Amino acid sequence: MGLMSGEETRTATSAPIRAADGPGRSTGDRPRPRGAASVTAAPRAWATRLVVAGIVLSALNLRPAITSLGALLEDVRDGLGMSGSVAGLLTSVPSLCFALFGVMAPRLARRFGPAAVVCAGMVAITAGLLIRPYAGGTPVFLVASALALMGIAVSNVLMPVIVKRWFPDRVGSMTGLYSMALALGTSVAAAVTVPVADALGGWRPGLAVWAALAAAAVLPWLPLVRDRGRTPAGRSVAGTAPAGEEQAPAQAASGPAGPEETPEGPGGTSAHAETARLRITRSRTAWALAVFFGLQATAAYITMGWMAQIFRDAGVPAGTSGLLLALTMVVGVPLGFVIPRVAGRLPHQGPVVVLIGLCGLAGYAGLYFAPEGGAWLWALLLGISNCAFPLALTMVGMRARTGAGVAQLSAFAQSTGYLISIPGPLLVGVLYQHSGGWGLPIALMAALMVPQIVVGFLAGRNRVVEDEAAA
Repeated sequence: MGLMSGEETRTATSAPIRAADGPGRSTGDRPRPRGAASVTAAPRAWATRLVVAGIVLSALNLRPAITSLGALLEDVRDGLGMSGSVAGLLTSVPSLCFALFGVMAPRLARRFGPAAVVCAGMVAITAGLLIRPYAGGTPVFLVASALALMGIAVSNVLMPVIVKRWFPDRVGSMTGLYSMALALGTSVAAAVTVPVADALGGWRPGLAVWAALAAAAVLPWLPLVRDRGRTPAGRSVAGTAPAGEEQAPAQAASGPAGPEETPEGPGGTSAHAETARLRITRSRTAWALAVFFGLQATAAYITMGWMAQIFRDAGVPAGTSGLLLALTMVVGVPLGFVIPRVAGRLPHQGPVVVLIGLCGLAGYAGLYFAPEGGAWLWALLLGISNCAFPLALTMVGMRARTGAGVAQLSAFAQSTGYLISIPGPLLVGVLYQHSGGWGLPIALMAALMVPQIVVGFLAGRNRVVEDEAAA
């Protein structure tokens, strides 16, 4: 009999895991030793606090590798001798890495556990950020950047899975916390990278300093990786010590049942068996969400990679351009917490998609007609527009019924979406270099916002991918 994740993941102090103990029985049915409840509850509360700390610290590290580079892109180009087209390729690398490596995340999580994969992701980010500033040339810089982005990619995909597994009744609020931390890390990196680089003597230490934050994010996951290794989720623990004494704490430390450990369905067929047969490509909602994810990612990475340069070319000082980019990112701190909570209470998230998209169109119009005169307003509007990302994450959690469905939908939507987003930043760089200005690139950004609104409205409808795929 499979682990009863639907019951056990409801709260962090849920019932002990149930392992097979003969027909019709489970170890969870045995009389529990006196004091077992306190033994079980304490490790679970401890593990839950570690998960929350890990989520927040990991989210803080999912964008500084990108926005710190955007703030210093001109200095990096000069230091490494990059052309505008190569710089455009550099701004497309995040999307490429997220598409290639994000699709691997669910399989890695099933084999090693989500905590272990996210921990390894934070290690990869640390190593990449340390190596790339001191690369001997553009190829090594790109490879080191790809290493850091690989860590970001798997963590991107697994964060909604971890939230769904550990906090199934608080998906909106925990996604909001995660999104708020992500926006905070994004904005702080954009704001302080230029001053830090000036203080430390150049762009190389200015980029390398963010490896320290990534190293700190490794720490909360280490105890979870260790404890999961003793009792891997999904394996029977029958024949070992009573569930209330050792098995439940080990399971608590490793998290509730994994994506493959879903409740049993009618007739004894596990929900995982149904989800494993789920053909996600049959779901129109999954495709709408993937395209929405791709278009919002296109806008976000163009903004992070090029907006500071747009303002600098318009006559705004470099330090102020970095602050404008920081404003765009910092808007997502409060809104990244509010939007998922609001969207989670709505049966249809389409109106939120439309409002966010209209702010983006207004921001691009301002950049086109008066980039310097209304710079702060345009940065604010584009910051609101970038909040399509936490909205997309919220819809990932709402458009699937099971934890396994969320994992599959998250991998499909993010990997497909990031594939869609690859040409955008590169095309902006090419248009900028060959047209000699920002008119055509900004027109392209505004044009892409229209289909983003349309597919986002479709993805926001109240339905789940399991039903669509089955139909």
